[in-house]
Amino acid sequence: MLTNKHTRRIAQRYVAALLVIAACMIAATAERAAATPAQYFKITVVDAATRRGVPLVELRTVNHIRYYTDSNGVVAIDDPDLLGHSIYFHVSSPGYTYHKDGFGYSGIALKVVAGQSATIAVKRRNIAQRLYRMTGAGIYRDSILTGEATPLKYPLLDGKVMGQDTVEVTPYNGRIYWFFGDTQRPSYPLGQFATSGATSRLPANGGLNPSLGVNLNYWVGKDGFSRPMIDVHNPPGPVWVGGLFTLKVNGQTHLFTNFAEVRHDGSIAKDGLAEFDDKQAVFVPVCTFPSGNGLRPEGHPFQVVEHGVQYLYFQSTAMGAFPLVRVRANLKDVMNAASYESYTCLKPGDTYDGTKTLLQRAKNGALVWGWKKNTMALGEDQANKLVAAGIMKADERITCLHDITNNDEVLSHGGSVYWSPYLKRWIMITTQAFGSPSFLGEVWFAEADTPVGPWAYAVKIATHGGYTFYNPTQLPFFDQKKGRLIYFQGTYTNTYSNVTDITPRYNYNQLMYSLNLANPRLMLPQPVYQVRVNDAHSQYVQRADLAHNNLWKDVVSIPFYAMPRNSGLQGLIPVYEVLHQPGSSSIETLETERPEGNATPVFYGLPAGTKPTGATIPLYAYTNTATGRHWYAASNGKDVRNVSRSAQPVCVVWKNPSIAVALDRGAKQVSMP
Repeated sequence: MLTNKHTRRIAQRYVAALLVIAACMIAATAERAAATPAQYFKITVVDAATRRGVPLVELRTVNHIRYYTDSNGVVAIDDPDLLGHSIYFHVSSPGYTYHKDGFGYSGIALKVVAGQSATIAVKRRNIAQRLYRMTGAGIYRDSILTGEATPLKYPLLDGKVMGQDTVEVTPYNGRIYWFFGDTQRPSYPLGQFATSGATSRLPANGGLNPSLGVNLNYWVGKDGFSRPMIDVHNPPGPVWVGGLFTLKVNGQTHLFTNFAEVRHDGSIAKDGLAEFDDKQAVFVPVCTFPSGNGLRPEGHPFQVVEHGVQYLYFQSTAMGAFPLVRVRANLKDVMNAASYESYTCLKPGDTYDGTKTLLQRAKNGALVWGWKKNTMALGEDQANKLVAAGIMKADERITCLHDITNNDEVLSHGGSVYWSPYLKRWIMITTQAFGSPSFLGEVWFAEADTPVGPWAYAVKIATHGGYTFYNPTQLPFFDQKKGRLIYFQGTYTNTYSNVTDITPRYNYNQLMYSLNLANPRLMLPQPVYQVRVNDAHSQYVQRADLAHNNLWKDVVSIPFYAMPRNSGLQGLIPVYEVLHQPGSSSIETLETERPEGNATPVFYGLPAGTKPTGATIPLYAYTNTATGRHWYAASNGKDVRNVSRSAQPVCVVWKNPSIAVALDRGAKQVSMP
């Protein structure tokens, strides 16, 4: 039987043992906290062309231990079971490739030794270059562990943000104002659902070069976590913002946004306009919009001037990235839903219901496209439904992009449109819905001569494997090298995908890309406009000559597309316009032989013998034998009464997938504030 004395001795020994264990644990923790780069094996994955570190590269061992490069392209390894051994790493990243061995494996075996390092070079297939992760935890985790320099003030956890949805952003009051959707916190699975916000310095005013990163200064609550940014009481669910823009009111610049109170089933309970209160640093609702009217300040707005009137252009719900909604840029009209206009072919006052929709047609049967008040926008989804119902022809749509490589349709989901001072055209960055290999992760680039079009061809600039990358937007205030280098970001997430192998740290966060507009892989054919000169013949011009000679009002059609004079692509031939004078009337012809004098090509095409693809077609000359009228068109070879076709094509050009002449002729860009 144990005595009290024995019990006390056992207790004393037990406590002493606990103290020893605790001391060991504290020492181990202290040693771990004081870990140095010498304890890690560092792998850096770089772009083979630029030698810049590549984020989001997976290195996977044969027993499926996964590592992901941070925003410097760095992975830090200190696993005791790997150190001192030759370890094979499978190398993979969406939009990048690594060479395969004879068995088809893409990877490399490396001797994992603490304090040493290795570099892996991957080849970029994406035209756009992935730069860094902008939000979330551990942006530069592995770089910190290995002693690598990082550009951010808070490289590990800023505003306690673990994940962050779609961005709305604009310069305001000399800084950049960023607003994000639903935001994840570290302390609980449910985050903050009433919009998050942050500011950063402009690059010209002490901010980071956008190629390096963005130092976000979050508005946070007492707990240090990113706080709600909109003053809405008792909403039924999340509160989202969209269509962020600035507006002059009584000589002062104000910041506005559309806000929407969203029910948990995704439906809109209430929406309206909110103004940013600079003192409280919160959006305050100033008006609500009537339900049933789909014209709202949504998407990523930009400003234009048309005939001396300044407008704000928006992308409405379900119309992809196409900016087909506008309103005069003054507070009275912005707050009045009846003041908004849509660029549509519906009859004025009509609202879309999918079956009884009335289309406005001219006497010749052509759809009448134009800006109309109190009329629903005819977005991409609605137009496709009208085609399926037989109400509208497929080639009458203006919201249909085509893959330049195979002529397949590209269904735009969301994105942005801005003026490019480098290309002197409007450019679109958009995500594709129902894409491949990802349902909503393929990113495309397109160009147009006016904000509403014509949008025809697009080229893929980034893929995300099976992952989603939605709501991308260009950041025009970051443009560099006179607009030649642009930046865009989007939300990288497993949402709307079948991915179950979720990417640690990166999931549900913002990725930043850059795009060099001088890359020849971005070169797309541009519209060639038929401009009526007289009843006998027409002139053929592209945008530069059309704008220079103010011929917008004389455009008859867009019969085909061709490469512009400055394309610089190999394998193209110049096409000149030559004036002939048979008798008293003159005729202009398109010819590939350079005429006498300092002739400038009108456009460039493919040689006449080039085998047509899905998007290309021969260009022939046509003459009406009864009237003598002369014109050019891409042809499939069908005979037409009283019309003769030249025996040989002039060259091979690109089809115009739309017969609509949808042009925002008077719209001129307004510089970014």
